[in-house]
Amino acid sequence: MNNREALITTFLERHGWADAERGVLAGDASFRRYDRLRRDGETMVLMDAPPPHEDVRPFDQIARHLRHLGLGAPAIVAADAPAGLLLIEDLGDDLFSRVLRDGAVDERELYEAAIDVLVALHRAGAKVDLPAYDDTVMLDRAVLLLDWFMPLAGLDVPDAARADYIEAWQTVLPLAHDGPDTVILRDYHADNLIWLPDRNDIHKVGLLDFQDAMIGPAAYDIVSLLEDARRDVAHETVAAAKARYLAAFPDLTPAAFETNYAVCGAQRNCRIIGVFCRLLTRDGKPGYQDWMDRVWRHLSRDLEHPANAPLAAWFDRWVPRDKRTRAA
Repeated sequence: MNNREALITTFLERHGWADAERGVLAGDASFRRYDRLRRDGETMVLMDAPPPHEDVRPFDQIARHLRHLGLGAPAIVAADAPAGLLLIEDLGDDLFSRVLRDGAVDERELYEAAIDVLVALHRAGAKVDLPAYDDTVMLDRAVLLLDWFMPLAGLDVPDAARADYIEAWQTVLPLAHDGPDTVILRDYHADNLIWLPDRNDIHKVGLLDFQDAMIGPAAYDIVSLLEDARRDVAHETVAAAKARYLAAFPDLTPAAFETNYAVCGAQRNCRIIGVFCRLLTRDGKPGYQDWMDRVWRHLSRDLEHPANAPLAAWFDRWVPRDKRTRAA
């Protein structure tokens, strides 16, 4: 038994789950992994997030905050932060992506329920101590496209290209913050939402993978939900979801919302393109390239908004259209 397994065994013994059957539930693009524990008809989830690569404290903090707001984050049953271990409530396997693939639930019903969660979260404001997803951070993440996609696509990034890219972002990013910032979960999409139809109202949506939450533009998670890298969302569903959100905030004009949305969308999709290329180049994970064409389609639509004209001009100059695709 290696040192990591010994830590896990001790943790499970301490909290009464040492005799449980343990099987891999999921992994992700980070060093985290999740195991499902089964015992006498009960289940629990073990989050294994080994330091120094990972830190379970943000997940713990944000889960408790979300539950305080009445949202469907899993309960934290036990925690050992120095060891990077959490024992959390098992919300089941009915990811939005899975029940949609199975045709078990209407897409619009799920996405409107997900919007209702964001409405509740945004009405609560930013009453939690989290880092800011401000213009500086957003620019830093958008630059990932330069650093990882461009070389992989065989495109040069001369100093003039980098300077123009940064200048374009400095022009458009303030438009993302036209309104009060709020808690953003940042990976709010169909593979991180669980359908819990036996629960009521906003509790029907179980929340996962929110440990990277920050304080940022309210439109960001709406973009994350509707411009999903992993699946296409029907145009009718997108329109209904946006309308539902706007109905909840009558002081937010549709024009202002669409500007916020387009800028957040462009930034998020540039970041994703960079991250997917980094996962391939640095981490040897090519599977994310399968979603690149969809991300580029999302980005192309975002760049059509007049607010993003400086960015659209940059792409027209430096990224030929036949290169706007998977990089490998």
